Amino acid sequence: MVASYPRTLTIIRHAQSAGNVANDAALLAGLPELDLALRDMDVALSELGETQASALGAWFAGLEAPPAVVLCSPYKRAVDTAAIAMKAAGTAAPVRHDERLREREFGVLDRLTKVGIEARFPEQAAARAFLGKFFHRPPGGESWADVAARVRGLLTDLRLDYADRDVVIVTHQAVIMLFRYVLDELTEAELLELDAHEQIANTAVTTYRLADDQLRLAEFNNTAHLPAEETTAASDKSVAPR
Repeated sequence: MVASYPRTLTIIRHAQSAGNVANDAALLAGLPELDLALRDMDVALSELGETQASALGAWFAGLEAPPAVVLCSPYKRAVDTAAIAMKAAGTAAPVRHDERLREREFGVLDRLTKVGIEARFPEQAAARAFLGKFFHRPPGGESWADVAARVRGLLTDLRLDYADRDVVIVTHQAVIMLFRYVLDELTEAELLELDAHEQIANTAVTTYRLADDQLRLAEFNNTAHLPAEETTAASDKSVAPR
């Protein structure tokens, strides 16, 4: 007998990071590279991001019971988002870091804007234009298809370890899109169409509920816990421009 999925699976994007702010600044100035001297996994939340994470506590506080587990990307911006939100809500739940929830690896294109990629790696810009966002894998990096494989493996483990229980995940924009791809059985074209029109906001909540042994989408990109003036949706990277 195959184990059931979790009763609810809630997937949350991390709050605004210093990387999001640096990305916005680089794009606005037409710069080739983000002004960041840290590894991507070490980038902290911005001041606004800390405020957003605290506001996410209202969502945690509204749960009928604490989740069985909070699975978190090991990247600092995701870890801190979960910690701040849970502290604000007074929520006690085990937090486990899972590297399968990390940001997509950008390889040689890390920290480069579209301008920088075209200037320094024109062959990669051409390859991406030909292969498309889903299948292009930069040297030393990952394609979206690679991240989808991570998501599939994680979902298998969730069935084994958290059947009929409530699970919360804190992760990154591309990973959330690939949960949509896998759970909703989207085609490449459908996923790219969704991505072209939906920018997942920082701390946005996406929830699946178990029905007939399948996880069904109940809400997507919900930011009801955030005031409009505190809602942001910048990409973590500009390597994959829309």
